Amino acid sequence: MAKKAASFGEAFQELEEITAWFERGDVDLDEGLKKFERGLELAGVCKAKLSEVENTVIALKKKFAVLSLEDDNQTIV
Repeated sequence: MAKKAASFGEAFQELEEITAWFERGDVDLDEGLKKFERGLELAGVCKAKLSEVENTVIALKKKFAVLSLEDDNQTIV
């Protein structure tokens, strides 16, 4: 399957659809294997995007913590 998800939302939506397909219970083994593989690809896309967001949040927290410390130091001087 060469299909790529363009965004976190699209990847998550498709992953939910695959999960629902498996939950129906009338699973074809060959089709199930393809969907399982696609699900792993989508999970990787979601994990990578979540990691990017986490790193951005950490960077923003550090940036604003430094700014806050600078503001505190200016008021003390």
